[in-house]
Amino acid sequence: MDTNDHPDIPVVILCGGEGTRFGQATQNRPKPLMEIGNEPMLVHIMRLYASQGFKRFILCLGYRGQMIKEYFLQRDIRERDMRMDLARGTREFLNGDEGLDWDITFAETGAKSQTGARIRRIAQYINAPRFMLTYGDGLSDLDLNALLAFHLAHGKIGTLTGVQATSQFGELKLDGDTVLSFVEKPKVVSRINGGFFVMESRFLDYIPDDPDCVLEKEPLEGLSKDGELKVFKHDGFWHCMDTFKDYRHLNEIYSSGQAPWIKGGH
Repeated sequence: MDTNDHPDIPVVILCGGEGTRFGQATQNRPKPLMEIGNEPMLVHIMRLYASQGFKRFILCLGYRGQMIKEYFLQRDIRERDMRMDLARGTREFLNGDEGLDWDITFAETGAKSQTGARIRRIAQYINAPRFMLTYGDGLSDLDLNALLAFHLAHGKIGTLTGVQATSQFGELKLDGDTVLSFVEKPKVVSRINGGFFVMESRFLDYIPDDPDCVLEKEPLEGLSKDGELKVFKHDGFWHCMDTFKDYRHLNEIYSSGQAPWIKGGH
């Protein structure tokens, strides 16, 4: 086995939100199924983890979660060559994606549940000392093994990835009231939560039994107050799909053939 294979570390992905900022684009499908290139955002995220040895997934479903189940159930039929023997009632797939050797648990965590509540509701499936955690709408070229090594070294309950976002506005460089230069969409100096976590399983004790519990509120604030939350600084590529504009931008990056989150491009 590759030393970077992690069969016992589950990857929890929050993919149950309604994606209300996308308007009509998410009226008939959940945001994680919106396609970047020829595959859903969710699959791109899962490929990022799987390419670095994390192949056990727990999907926290909510809004139109059955569509995510159906996507994976129908993936072979939709994308692979197939031969059927109608007399014997058998079918055989003739080719396929050898990379999808994944273990996926599809967990219904409530149509209206908040992010913290969704994690609490899949606690029964986290039968491991620690787990990875991310949202269903962010991509990065993050070294997940380096993130895990950092987490194990500091010994605290939680690690989040701190990234530098790009401002949506240009920045003026001034000398008094004279404009010296104009910087288009510079990186923000301070760091934000990039949404890639490693958590010890005892983090679940920080999540109250409340459907309105938001991950970034009581659970993460509690960890921080107790000195149990560390930040792994990532200066590489990171982009979330928060708006339809983000969706178009990620597709433009993918179309260039140089998507940073895909090893070697595509």
